Amino acid sequence: MRVSIIGATGYAGAEILRLLHGHPKAEVVHITSESHTGESISEIYPHFRGIYDMKLESMKDVVRIGQESDFVFIGLPHGHAMGVGKALAAEKTRLIDLGADYRFTDPAIYEKWYKVKHTHKEARSVYGLAELCREKIRDAKIIGNAGCYTTASILALAPLAKNHLIDIAGIVVDAKSGVSGAGRAAKQANLLPELYDSFKAYGVASHRHTPEIEQAVTELSGEPCVLSFTPHLVPMSRGILATCYAHLKDGVEPETVDAAYEKMYSREYFVRLLGRGGYPETKNVRASNFCDIGWHIDERTQRVIVLSAIDNLVKGAAGQAIQNFNIACGFDEKLGLDHIAVYP
Repeated sequence: MRVSIIGATGYAGAEILRLLHGHPKAEVVHITSESHTGESISEIYPHFRGIYDMKLESMKDVVRIGQESDFVFIGLPHGHAMGVGKALAAEKTRLIDLGADYRFTDPAIYEKWYKVKHTHKEARSVYGLAELCREKIRDAKIIGNAGCYTTASILALAPLAKNHLIDIAGIVVDAKSGVSGAGRAAKQANLLPELYDSFKAYGVASHRHTPEIEQAVTELSGEPCVLSFTPHLVPMSRGILATCYAHLKDGVEPETVDAAYEKMYSREYFVRLLGRGGYPETKNVRASNFCDIGWHIDERTQRVIVLSAIDNLVKGAAGQAIQNFNIACGFDEKLGLDHIAVYP
């Protein structure tokens, strides 16, 4: 399959390139960057030297790029993928957007939270969380890749919501991410002296991944979901640890919770269940497409606390995009992704 990457110099775009190098059925034909047009990708990312020395193109000729590609991965900030989607609407090219433009079933929710007008409301797009949306992904023209925080949180909550084991009202998600989740653009808050030896929350009661988690939980449970989501920034480069709290419904036994996770994920290669009492760690999924999940039941408060760890750049971005690509192509989902985590 011929694939191209629009926005290849962001962290997610570069991670797609890294992972595709080991994919036996993907050929990278175009990579773009508006800020580095004409430069070699290995000049921007020296770890590609001798492996990828391709020249970066401008996306101004996106129709030609699309016509010469079977799939296009879009690694642009929100608001920009819709232009690519519209430009390639008449082409056979299929798109995987790593941004937020195609994640929502209701464009009004996107507009409310992202403060951008949705200009491609007629798009035939599906949500791209592989383990939950596999059948829809197979034939989709446009796949809206799930976000990083949302992937960790939704996979943690899905068995509970689907099996109606928790009160949908009152869910709390507390998540921590490495700084690569903020992107590669220079920001004072992300400088080493500002970030190192510190730990902070941000986007309290306003983070844009909130409605994405709510949308998934609503669809899984059949009940309207409004939850609290608080992200935190941790002084590490990669990784997300999400801690999700919910009240168990009356009469739900610990064994019922265990069975729900086993039923949903026992055959999912990339979801590793640590079981009741398990403690996922970001280091154990670093640079891999795995999501490790463990859960605890607090009988005193009748709460279930679910812990979920992913690499935000792999399972939370590039790896999930390639997993979706594999599903859409009818390939083994593990192609290009069957890597052991980098440890320590």
